[in-house]
Amino acid sequence: MSSIQTVGIIGAGTMGNGIAQACAVSGIRVVMVDVAQTAVDKGLATVAGSLDRLIKKEKLTAEGKAAALALIKGSTSYDDLKGAQLVIEAATENEGLKVKILQQLDGILASEVIVATNTSSISITKLAAATKRADKFIGMHFFNPVPMMALVEIIRGLQTSDATHDAVKALAEALGKTPITVKNAPGFVVNRILVPMINEAFFVLAEGIATPEDIDAGMKLGTNQPIGPLALADMIGLDVCLAVMNVYMAEFNDSKYRPAPLLKEMVAAGWLGRKTGRGVYTY
Repeated sequence: MSSIQTVGIIGAGTMGNGIAQACAVSGIRVVMVDVAQTAVDKGLATVAGSLDRLIKKEKLTAEGKAAALALIKGSTSYDDLKGAQLVIEAATENEGLKVKILQQLDGILASEVIVATNTSSISITKLAAATKRADKFIGMHFFNPVPMMALVEIIRGLQTSDATHDAVKALAEALGKTPITVKNAPGFVVNRILVPMINEAFFVLAEGIATPEDIDAGMKLGTNQPIGPLALADMIGLDVCLAVMNVYMAEFNDSKYRPAPLLKEMVAAGWLGRKTGRGVYTY
C-alpha cells in the first residue's frame, strides 16, 4: 500500500498525461499542471480517448472511466500542487527548464514532499543538487506509452534517501508497474543497452552484411523483440538516437559509444525516420 494519495504532475504532454492516467486508474488523485490551458485541455482529452479505447477492449467500464477522470484535476497554477505528497516533473528534456521548474517547486511545496523527475537522460544527482530537498529527489523514468508499459526505472541520485526510494517504489507498485532500481549514470539501464544496440545495427547495415528487413527480422525472431532495431530507430527518431550516442561518448569518454557514420550521415540528410517520412525505411 502506497502512502502517496495525491500526485502532482508537471507537464500534460505524452508522458505527463500517461502518468496521470496510470495514477487515476489506480485510484490516486492527480493534479496535472502545464503552462497553457490549451495544453492542459489536450492532455485531459488524450486521457479520455485512451480510456475509451480500454472500454472498447473491455478492460475498463464506463463507470471506471468516469471515476478515473474525476480524480484528475487540470491546472495552470503551481499553487494547486500544495496537497500532493509527490510531484513528478515530466516537462521537455531540457536541463535548464527542469532546474527552473524544480526551484519553483521548492518555493511552494512543504519540505517533506518528494519530487521526482521523469528524465531519460539528465543526471539525477545534478538535478537533485539544484533543489533544497536533494534527499527527497529521485528519478522516476516511465516508458512510452505509460498506460501500457509495465516498467519504471527508479533512479537514485547520490543524495537520495532510502525512505524516498522506498516510497516511490511502493507507488510504482501501486500503479501496477514493475520498478527496477538503478544508480545514476548516463542512459540508466534500458537506454544504455538499447541505443548502442541500435547504433550497432547501423554499423551492420553500412557494412552490407544484410538488408534492413533481414537485420530487423533477425533481431525480432532471434531475440524475441517485438520490433527490429532499425524500425525502432525510425520510430524514436534517428536524430534522438544520435544525440543519445553523443551524450554517452562525451560522458563515458569510451570509443565503444562512437556513433555509426551511417547514422550521422542519415541525420545530416534530414532522414530522421517516421516523423520526416524517411529514415532507414520510407513511410
